[in-house]
Amino acid sequence: MAKRDVVFPAGRQALYELNRYSPAIRSHGFQFVSGQVGSREDGSPEPQLEAQVRRAFDNLNAILKEAGCTFDDVVDVTLFMVDPEAIFERAWKVVLSEYWGEAPHPTVTAVGVTWLYGFQFEVKVIARLPEAG
Repeated sequence: MAKRDVVFPAGRQALYELNRYSPAIRSHGFQFVSGQVGSREDGSPEPQLEAQVRRAFDNLNAILKEAGCTFDDVVDVTLFMVDPEAIFERAWKVVLSEYWGEAPHPTVTAVGVTWLYGFQFEVKVIARLPEAG
């Protein structure tokens, strides 16, 4: 097996090494990004939902940028939410107004979960890598 082409965002490698996973892998023209939560630099959650969603997308965008991508390169999004009935509309409002951008939009799947390691929201994406040359 070929060695994985791991993407680490600036300043967060120690956090990923502590938790033993890769933030993103480049493979076959795509970047597969692990779920990103609204964690501060020390790994602790933002306490307020909207701030947590913003921080999750800021963390996501840092990983995309490291591979030369933007959110416009994202083709597939999976959202995970604890208690989606209570938080979906609030989280979705932040996503749509601040991060989603213009149509056409990526595909999206929203999943309700019971636990996210102390977080309320997580976003996982697949992005198309920029073409070389």
